[in-house]
Amino acid sequence: MLHLHLHLVSDSTGDTVHSMARAAISQFEGVKFSEYNWPLIRTPEQIDGILDAVKNNSGIVIYTLVDDSLRLSLEQRCIQANIPHLSVLDPIMAFLGNYLGVKSANRPGRQHAMDKEYFARIEAMHYAISHDDGQGLWDLHEADVVIIGVSRTSKTPTCIYLANRGLKAANIPFVPNVEFPKELQQFNNKSATTGPKKPLVVGLTKDPKSLVQIRKNRLRMIAKQQETNYTDIEIVKKELANCRKLCSKNGWPVIDVSRRSIEETAATILHYKKNQSA
Repeated sequence: MLHLHLHLVSDSTGDTVHSMARAAISQFEGVKFSEYNWPLIRTPEQIDGILDAVKNNSGIVIYTLVDDSLRLSLEQRCIQANIPHLSVLDPIMAFLGNYLGVKSANRPGRQHAMDKEYFARIEAMHYAISHDDGQGLWDLHEADVVIIGVSRTSKTPTCIYLANRGLKAANIPFVPNVEFPKELQQFNNKSATTGPKKPLVVGLTKDPKSLVQIRKNRLRMIAKQQETNYTDIEIVKKELANCRKLCSKNGWPVIDVSRRSIEETAATILHYKKNQSA
């Protein structure tokens, strides 16, 4: 198996270069990657330290440095040491600059500025946390998205991801033999639409066999007995069927998350939300 040391350098949080690198390396099977993250690089001395570390773990350097002098310093050091290197933002910034006819500001971390959008994300994050697992039903009408589903269908992480995109997301578990919250009845999509815009309600479902396995793994982690109704395949099938029936009755879309990542599920929800707002 091939093994590559991947050094990710950034003058900000490193989120951009990390995401881009992850998206790329996911396409290469049979290769083991070791990641070394170098965020908040702002001085030539830090560049020196990175190069020393790269020499000890020889690999490639991928970076997002918007400061010209720092970028040049890193590139020169990499060339001298014969280290492969790539600036992932340069092609995009050059393309935009040429198209717009405007020079870029070259300010590190500008995408993380504490502007209106930033505070909207923070507020959405607080909302998701305080409305997790059926909490805070009294102001459910303030949500942008309400996710329902049986246990272990990734409701919470999906809400957190949506919150990071600035959407207030709540999630409510579908529990067998427990009456579903009446607060959701006002969001019936089959009823007449009057007044303020309703939150988008989405149901999450999953393949019964994989759901049972996930639940067994969860019980094993918390050292609980595994032979319970919680992991009975027939009961799980009924749970899923009843949840789908509830969604169908109310006109709520259902997403099968069996083979979807959190990001893919969230992207589908964002698409539904966009259509709702159209």
